[in-house]
Amino acid sequence: MDRLSAIEAFIRVAETGSFSAAAVKLRSSKSAVSRLIGALETELGARLFHRTTRSLTLTEVGRGYLERTTRIVADLDEANRAVTRLQAAPRGLLRVAAPMSFGFLHLAGALPDFLALYPEVSVDVAMSDRFVDLVEEGFDVAVRIGEMQDTSLIARKLAPVRIAICASPDYLAAHGVPQKPADLAHHECIANSNLASSREWRFVDERGKKTSVSVRGRMNINNGDALRVAALKGLGIIALPTFIVGSDIHSGALVSLLEKYVPQNATINAVYPHARHLSPKVRAFVDFLAQRFGPHPYWDACFNVNA
Repeated sequence: MDRLSAIEAFIRVAETGSFSAAAVKLRSSKSAVSRLIGALETELGARLFHRTTRSLTLTEVGRGYLERTTRIVADLDEANRAVTRLQAAPRGLLRVAAPMSFGFLHLAGALPDFLALYPEVSVDVAMSDRFVDLVEEGFDVAVRIGEMQDTSLIARKLAPVRIAICASPDYLAAHGVPQKPADLAHHECIANSNLASSREWRFVDERGKKTSVSVRGRMNINNGDALRVAALKGLGIIALPTFIVGSDIHSGALVSLLEKYVPQNATINAVYPHARHLSPKVRAFVDFLAQRFGPHPYWDACFNVNA
């Protein structure tokens, strides 16, 4: 027995005083309504109605049961309406995971504008370079950079990631400018130790074939912002996304190198768990970021061609 359907049938019969009238309201048949009431009475072990050929009235037990079930159904209807209201407009707490550098440099600046657009949304942002399990840790959405590994998540591209090989003018004046990837073997290269192959830098050759170059250097750093500072101090050559070093290249503080050899195939994605009904707050946030960054992000303004 579907208990909720049986309770609804009971309330309608009590309201109308008739199985036939209740069946009309429920868009059902008289026999189906009668079966539901019979099953409910059997489960409860009590009669809910006095039945005669001429009338149908509630028993004392039935009157008490009607009072309680009417409140329960009203509360359930209000709960359903509350969910509908929540689904109608972005509101509530949005938990976001983001990588440190991108989160600090770009996401943090975007959040005030997002919150201004959606005053009923609050945001809890966790910035970390570790891999976050969205479902296990209760995040609504994450910003991730690179290739998607988890196929159980939905991903939406927010912007391309352009990798730049760059160094300070002082370093290049002292050590020369590499003309091709193989020349890096004679340079001090600062590696990002967050990457599995931090000393294998990937390029494409003159024929478009993918290749890698082993680089050397005395310094490894596991943070993009610290790598940028080291390069600005003239300590060597770095390979970093332009969302970290784009403004330095634009100002001349860093010089972009080997541009035609650097593959540009990474992306910034918003990822979120599969859901039949995507909540308005997540949809609004992802749409906002996609519009704010887009296929030609502002940090690549110093380049003529975007990846």
